[in-house]
Amino acid sequence: MSKEKIKLSPPWYNYFREVKALFGDDPDINVIFDDDNNVIKLYVENHDKADALEQILPKEKAFGAVTVYIEVIPQNKEMSKVDLFRKAFEGNPAYSYSATVDGIMSNPLHYIVFRNRVVQYWSDSLNDINGNTSTLYENIARDIFDNLDNVCFNTDTPENLAKPINN
Repeated sequence: MSKEKIKLSPPWYNYFREVKALFGDDPDINVIFDDDNNVIKLYVENHDKADALEQILPKEKAFGAVTVYIEVIPQNKEMSKVDLFRKAFEGNPAYSYSATVDGIMSNPLHYIVFRNRVVQYWSDSLNDINGNTSTLYENIARDIFDNLDNVCFNTDTPENLAKPINN
């Protein structure tokens, strides 16, 4: 093991890395962190996708005394929850499909299914010799999209890749 100094960064930097890991490979989205103002900016070329992201992403996330804000260029067009996620992840290689099924007492459950792939990004993790975190897209989505009623994040199974149950 090298004797390099262990570098730790604040948790809001790791939150930015999570957002970038989830959306960074999408050709329509450029994720930037404005360190001076603690703002994660998602520059989205597709207006429908920008609108969907604006409606599903949290506007801010608090880390103790520090608040990080998320900015997306919005367009105010009403869509269902599953349509919002579908538009937000359209063309993103992390996304597999989405489905809506009847839940308890006629409340629909929305399933957002991500590709079955391990995602690795640097997050100054002390559990990894290189400081990386290895996880699944669904775990990152659960961290980023909190407090969403009736929305479940899943990982696709190898035998069902990209076979939607119900779109």
